[in-house]
Amino acid sequence: MSKADQSLLDHDLNEMKYTEHLKELRKRLLLSISVIFTTFLLLLPLAKHNYHILAAPLLSILPKNSTMIATDVMSTFIAPFKLNIYLAVLISIPFILYQFWRFIAPALYQHEKKLGIILTVSSSSLFYLGLAFSYFIILPLALNFFILTSPEQVLPMTDIHSYLDFCLKLFLAFGIAFQIPVVTYILILVGLLSIQQLEKHRKLIIVFFFFIAMLITPPDALSMLALAIPMWLLFELGLVITKITLKSEQ
Repeated sequence: MSKADQSLLDHDLNEMKYTEHLKELRKRLLLSISVIFTTFLLLLPLAKHNYHILAAPLLSILPKNSTMIATDVMSTFIAPFKLNIYLAVLISIPFILYQFWRFIAPALYQHEKKLGIILTVSSSSLFYLGLAFSYFIILPLALNFFILTSPEQVLPMTDIHSYLDFCLKLFLAFGIAFQIPVVTYILILVGLLSIQQLEKHRKLIIVFFFFIAMLITPPDALSMLALAIPMWLLFELGLVITKITLKSEQ
């Protein structure tokens, strides 16, 4: 076989591999979208009930003559519908990550596959833990702060769509913040940072956590501390886990 024929054959094989990868990726994407859509349809009859659960922390502290309002004709439909979409995506996250894992797994070594599974499960668990923490701890603190600091002449009446947006931003911020142990581990694992560097700059990192908490939480000290302190503890947890892992591999 001539060099030209060999080169043409190699090119065709690469094209086939590339096409197969695209087909596999499309398959995984379609499966993920199908699960999200199916979950959305299953949750649809519970849309109003789910919104009521989301609004419960606010409804429980509103003054007697106050209530939630809809400033737009379609808000009573759009807000629960929008929440339903986000819930469908959140519930489907483990399946989506699994599909992503199935796509990249063939290119990984056995020890990388084990590590990938551990990181995927840890990341999902921490994200859900962050959502629960923000709903049960941070949201009531923030709402109490806003209600207590409102002028006596003003009767709080929150728009249902604005409240949904506020909650989603808060939940997303805490879900991402709770990824700190995983991010810390990965940064050390790939060599971008070392344990010694992180320990050396620990004070600056803690100040950075408080700065971030100040930006993404409501403007009260309790909410800021309720995010900054867990971020700090999660960072320390990431360092401990990384040290133990690296020692066990030596």
